[in-house]
Amino acid sequence: MTGGGAVYGPISSYSRVRILHLLFEAGTVESRPELTIGELCDATGLHPNTVREHLQRLIDGGYVIQSIEHRTTRGRPRVLYSAATGMPEASSPVARDKVAEAARRGDMMRRILAEEDSGLGREATYQLDALIEHLEESGFEPVIDERELTVELSPCPHAASAPEHRPTLCQVHLGLMQGVLNQAGGPLAADCVRAAARPEECTVQLRLDAA
Repeated sequence: MTGGGAVYGPISSYSRVRILHLLFEAGTVESRPELTIGELCDATGLHPNTVREHLQRLIDGGYVIQSIEHRTTRGRPRVLYSAATGMPEASSPVARDKVAEAARRGDMMRRILAEEDSGLGREATYQLDALIEHLEESGFEPVIDERELTVELSPCPHAASAPEHRPTLCQVHLGLMQGVLNQAGGPLAADCVRAAARPEECTVQLRLDAA
């Protein structure tokens, strides 16, 4: 991903990766897409203060949303946490601001460089602006092939991670990228992490959905 192998942001800590993975999984359960700190502690084995610290960093980064439980009975409402997937019902104000700024900077750079239209369209171009900024903010140096719709992130700094951690890392990273694309709004989606012959290889395949 980066030449120096330094990763920042949500996937720089495997504890945060585990928390995000749990929140992404909870988001697939329509009846209960949120989790409490207690539930996250039970699932990860982490101390509540540690979980709170990780959650705050994820909220500040626009990756997690905090809400207060709506109660119909007496009792103190619980604080609930969910993954910011970029969909209308799970959108973070921080993430929205990041996407808007990415589009503004992208437009400025295109004017300076007098770049020609890629042919993908305005919405997809803004999606790529947001995705590139997200990846660069996380310490990566993405190379995007707009014709093949691939994002090259080799060499992957997670190559030395424990083999049993790699599937979760890849799944969470793909989910974060999809969240950015959803937040920007447009036809591009993060399809999959391509199978690789070597651990240091990482290529993400994008998909252009029909209008």
